[in-house]
Amino acid sequence: MSATATRRNTVRALLDNHGQTYAAQAGIRLRDTPQPLYQLLVLTCLLSARIRASVAVDAARELFDANMRTPHRMQDATWQQRVDALGAGHYRRYDESKSTTLGEGAAFLRERYGGDLRRLREEAGKDPARMEELLQEVPGIGPVGAAVFLREVQGIWTELEPCLDGKAVQGAQRLGLPANPRELAELVAPEQLAVFAAALVRAALDKSVVEDVRERSDTAAHTSRGD
Repeated sequence: MSATATRRNTVRALLDNHGQTYAAQAGIRLRDTPQPLYQLLVLTCLLSARIRASVAVDAARELFDANMRTPHRMQDATWQQRVDALGAGHYRRYDESKSTTLGEGAAFLRERYGGDLRRLREEAGKDPARMEELLQEVPGIGPVGAAVFLREVQGIWTELEPCLDGKAVQGAQRLGLPANPRELAELVAPEQLAVFAAALVRAALDKSVVEDVRERSDTAAHTSRGD
């Protein structure tokens, strides 16, 4: 089987079985409006800690279920209410520090951008490097968090495409896909890039994803040959 066909099978198996953004997993219907963009930032903050992604996603869901979906609501919630929501999502190792950080981040966003992250994009002039810098001014968002946010938001802030950072490239290498972001981007349609990036990150973080994709890709190859 040709290298092109092998890559095609690998990408199909990856997207079909692990192709979901972390935002979607957290129940965020991502649009270019203030609330879902803020929810993505909260999720990004939680994903930045040394904790399983699934725990961060569950904790984000608990915060949103507790009506902490906007900077105003997050800031108005008590420190203990935030801790309780994080604990309900089993985010217990960092719950107290993250509660403080989320409150500080909400206050910063309200003061600097009126709670609307679209203003950050405008201030950056839609320049990806500048957006990355401005995101890191938000309490709780460092280089890792900025990368996560931009990777997830690229489907609606299309000037970021293709946003396939080091963690996504690491996943690609584990799957035998190109390590060059431009080459990787050519393997999927533009509207699939955010999902593709998230799936690649899952491959980087979880070897069982790599094993599953390889098994499914091999099965597809055998089927196509009529083995």
